[in-house]
Amino acid sequence: MRKLLATAMVAALLAMPMAYADDWPTRPLTMVIGFAAGGSTDIQGRVLANVMEEYLGQPVNVVNQPGAGSAVAFTRLANNRDNGYTFLYGGITALTFTPIITEVAYEIDDFEYLAAVAIGQNAIVTSAEQPFSNFAEIIEYGQENPMTYAQQTPLDEAIIRRIAAIEGLDLAIVPTGGGGGMAPLILGKEVDFAYSGGTHAQYTPTGDMVVAAFMSLERSPFYPDVPTLIELGYDYSIEDYRSIIVPAGIPENAKARLIAAAEYASESQAFKDITEGNTFFPVVFIGQEEMEANIRRIRAATEAVMAD
Repeated sequence: MRKLLATAMVAALLAMPMAYADDWPTRPLTMVIGFAAGGSTDIQGRVLANVMEEYLGQPVNVVNQPGAGSAVAFTRLANNRDNGYTFLYGGITALTFTPIITEVAYEIDDFEYLAAVAIGQNAIVTSAEQPFSNFAEIIEYGQENPMTYAQQTPLDEAIIRRIAAIEGLDLAIVPTGGGGGMAPLILGKEVDFAYSGGTHAQYTPTGDMVVAAFMSLERSPFYPDVPTLIELGYDYSIEDYRSIIVPAGIPENAKARLIAAAEYASESQAFKDITEGNTFFPVVFIGQEEMEANIRRIRAATEAVMAD
């Protein structure tokens, strides 16, 4: 009898961590998005929040905190101490690039990178009504005429400034808070060309917007005929992952539940429909160990490029 009781107690103790993990969260969560409403990150994030709600059993409220290519949102997240109830969904260039070129109030070790659920598709876009439709034509036009470029992040701006210097362009930079701010500038021809982190997917099927080139390492599977900047002879790229990021040191049970919710979302048809069908980002699931390594690898590579 004593042996049976002891066995039962051991089994109960072994089951406790899992039960404890399943008890989290006990109140609503907040998903922070570092760009204005209407862009690709916001569109994906709102569907992701709904799917995570299904898994976690608590509301996931979306809060937009645009500014400095999401550096404002990362600064606020770094100072958050609510044990995982606030997390960020977005790209990683504010970690792998922004701290290299400007002073920020955070560093990569201030966060943990729980999972990536989509691969970024960073593009250079223009209006279909402009007298140019690909990157070579943009450069040719810019060598004869002043041009304007709408940026979203410090990294895309730095790349375009370098190319403008190489090609002798007279280029003015117009800052935007995200894809929602960029789109009307392009469609209204208030700027000549722009960076798009995915918002172009809403406008290229209608023929209103044209992708001139990709900043990603490889061509997009959704635009197989559009070359990358590297293919065009410019040694610049943006390797980006749409990720779930938390302040360092949150409880293990909270991390486990958020990672599980991210994996659940990556298999959700609703998330795939909006991410691949609407914003044209490949859906993936990359866990914490690989994402932690990716962040540091990309940061080191970017530092090496910027040192040249």
